[in-house]
Amino acid sequence: MAFDFKKEYKEFYMPKGAPSIVTVPKMNYIAVRGRGNPNDEDGEYKQSIGLLYGIAYTIKMSKKGDHQIEGYFDYVVPPLEGFWWQDGVIGVDYSDKDSFRWISVIRLPDFVTKEDFDWAVREATLKKKQDFSKVEFFSYDEGLCVQCMHIGPYDDEPATVEAMHRFVEEQGYDLDITDQRLHHEIYLSDARKVAPEKLKTVIRHPVKVKGS
Repeated sequence: MAFDFKKEYKEFYMPKGAPSIVTVPKMNYIAVRGRGNPNDEDGEYKQSIGLLYGIAYTIKMSKKGDHQIEGYFDYVVPPLEGFWWQDGVIGVDYSDKDSFRWISVIRLPDFVTKEDFDWAVREATLKKKQDFSKVEFFSYDEGLCVQCMHIGPYDDEPATVEAMHRFVEEQGYDLDITDQRLHHEIYLSDARKVAPEKLKTVIRHPVKVKGS
């Protein structure tokens, strides 16, 4: 049975429909940075997803090739995630998607080193005849956060975010979104196959103890 991060780490991938506080450890990711409206058909965001999965599956299928990764175990490729911000905006302005800046990511298993990642980029470039130079090895220590499962269209997220922020205030925390600590979404549904009202998205915001 392949290791499934969503099932093994439910506290990070399957939160309840009510806000909760969680401490997220440092994780490594495949990442692509960009800007612009994620809904643009041939836009930078859609292209970034193809690059991420190209590297993710090169690493996953390395077991069948000459590059044997130390400590490798079979696993389900983790879900697509994204860190989002807009210059000069606290939080997210959903009405101005063209100004979005983002880091699109897929989590890496801990056994994947930077050297293994670099091999995967070279291998994918060679095999797929595609430019993967935008892809980077990204480490992020998220720390103390509030999170909640949002069910429904992405444009309905503000209501869930508002509930999260009320919860933060009630529990004695302050919101701590900064240039380094970002609005974070984890996409548990494939928007191409799932009706908008059934989409499942984990929303996560950084917090700190009030007054700290």
